Order: sequence, then C-alpha cells, then structure tokens
Amino acid sequence: MQRIDWDPHRVRAVIGQIVAETEEHFASDQYWPAHEMDTEGGDQQPLTPLYFGAIGVIWALHYLRDVGAASVARNYTPHLERLRAANQRWLGEQYATSKAAYLMGDTPTLMMTYVQDLQNVTVGDELERLILGNIDHPSRELMWGAPGTMLAAWFLYERTRDERWAHGFRASAERLWSQLRWSQDHGCQYWTQDLYGRQSTYLDAVHGFVATASVLIRGHELLDAARWTAWQECVINTIARTATCRDGQVNWRAVLLAPAGGAGFLMQFCHGAPGFVICLGDLPDNELDTLLLTAGETVWAAGPLTKGSNLCHGTAGNGYAFLKLYRRTGEALWLDRARAFAMHAIAQTEADRRRHSQGRYSLWTGDPGVAIYLWHCLKGTALFPTLDVF
Repeated sequence: MQRIDWDPHRVRAVIGQIVAETEEHFASDQYWPAHEMDTEGGDQQPLTPLYFGAIGVIWALHYLRDVGAASVARNYTPHLERLRAANQRWLGEQYATSKAAYLMGDTPTLMMTYVQDLQNVTVGDELERLILGNIDHPSRELMWGAPGTMLAAWFLYERTRDERWAHGFRASAERLWSQLRWSQDHGCQYWTQDLYGRQSTYLDAVHGFVATASVLIRGHELLDAARWTAWQECVINTIARTATCRDGQVNWRAVLLAPAGGAGFLMQFCHGAPGFVICLGDLPDNELDTLLLTAGETVWAAGPLTKGSNLCHGTAGNGYAFLKLYRRTGEALWLDRARAFAMHAIAQTEADRRRHSQGRYSLWTGDPGVAIYLWHCLKGTALFPTLDVF
C-alpha cells in the first residue's frame, strides 16, 4: 500500500463533500439513484433497505448530523413512513416472511420513527411484534433473522430501559441457544442458515456465527451469569477451533462445513478476519486476544481491498478492525493503521466517483458509510454503524 499522510483537514472536508453530494442527489420520489454495483441486471428500482438503500442513507445522514460531523440541510424523518411502504414494495413476495429483517425490513424504519417519539405506543407495539415474531426465522443470521432483531431489541433497551425489549433479547437468545448444532469433526457448536434457497453453515460477520456472537456480546448484561458464561465458552471455543493459522497469520473460512471444492477464504468484513476482529472486539474475556491481534496483523499485511472503499466488503470496513484493536489495547499503532486505511478509502471513493460518474449512496456499500468511518478515525472511536450504534 502506498501510504498517504494522515490529513485531518482533508478528512473533514471529504466528510462534508460526501454529505453535500448525497443531499444534492436526493429526490422525494426516487430517493437516491441506485449504483450499478448495487443492482442486478440493471434494475433501476430505487433501493430502500437499511443495508444498501435509502433507509440506510437517512440513518447515516442523521447520525453524522447528530455527532457533529457535518451539517445536514434537510430533516429526512418525514420521509420514513412513505419509505417504509416503498421498502415493502421492494421486498415484494418476500415481505410476508422478511418484514422484521433488521438490515432489509421494517424494523429499522420503525426504530428511527420510535426514537423520535418514545411515547408512540402504536409504533412501540409494532416493533415488539416484529421482534418476537422473528424469533423462529430460519435464516438464524443478522441480516434477516433473529440475531438482527435481537440486536434491535438491545438498542431499544439501551435507549429506554424498558423491560419488554430485554424480554425480546432474552427470548431470541434462548431460541438461538436451542438451535445450536454440534460438529464432531470440528469440536464446536454452530448454526445452519436457511438462506436464499439453500442451507449454509456460515461463520462470517453478516450471515454467520461471529455476527450472532457480536449481538450476544453487546447485550450480555441482559443474560444471567450462568447463561452468559455458557455463551462465552461456546463463542470462544467455536472461534478458536475454526481459525486457520498459517505462517504467523490467521483467517477464517466463510463456512464451517465446506461444500464440494473446499471452503473459501476472503479478507473483508462480511467474510474473513476483519469481521471477526470487529465482532469480537468487545468480548469481555481476553482468551482470544492473541488470535485477534494476529488477525489484525493479517488484515494490515493484506492491505486495502481492491473492491472499493465501503464497509461491507471494502477498505473502510476492514479499517474498523484497527479501530477495535486500538480501543481494546490502547496502542497508537492501531489508530495509525486505521487512519492509513482512511486516506486510502478517500482515494478509492474519489476514483470510483470519477469512474461511474456518480457517488454510491448507501450505508453498508457506499459513500455515507465511508464518511462515518472517516469520522471515527478522526475521533479514535470504534463504533461500526448499525452494529455498535443505532
């Protein structure tokens, strides 16, 4: 990686530029133009979900405004109800089974509405129904299933201290505990995911085991001591037994039970070591620390991703691994590395905008997510958007 010197003035300017350009391209009927890298087959239907659509862009803009990172000209809250209806149309036939999905369904839009008015009984009751109704979703992962709505329950409890959200978290956790399977070959527990028409055994930081572990870590104070001890032992064992250590580096394959042709290794948030460091960065126990630090070194040795600057499978997402290790260890080396990735992400974002003649307007896959990463590099904080903070 060709190092670009850390420049906080440029970083602040780029955050402002991303916000200004994102606002400039908003249209009340179409929200934001879809990027060709976020669409399949040239579909020009407006993208709406929290993950890579307008709901996520609004969340990002409001977050950057609320933390003082940038000035935002509009208040987008009045658009949320209509946007929720648009997202239901986007889900189409999947809506009946996926309406509660944290990254794709109604839940985040209702959360954004609810936190503006905690006295709104109708919205609160609907959120409770969605969370409890998603407990048995067969995906058993963050994007669509119970781990995602369990995370929503934690954020709502964190904001309100209302016991009903604690109940939703515990009920989801208990059902997930009952659904764990045992691999005799690997000597660890895992989940299966019924996802996109097939069954998988993902380990990763979106659809897999470590993503669910991150939710349990975040809300572990809601579990009794014995249950949390059992969860922590389960997490530590599975993570340790699924790590592949070679030549002083460590990574995790995408799935536990490899399909024909073997298990693939990637180096990005959604599959690979960066996501494991990010999801486990707040684990209270230190038994995995050597593994996490080695994983951080592996991410640094691999360098910035060529896929782009985004959070899910780009340079900014990988950079959050360094911010997590900085917070965990207090060692300035990790903050320096996060900032080196930040400067590279700026260059990638600008190059992609020139190449495609437009910005990429999404939270997890586009420029607003990068802007949040830049802000956290400025402040030295480790809050992955919508996983650590909502």
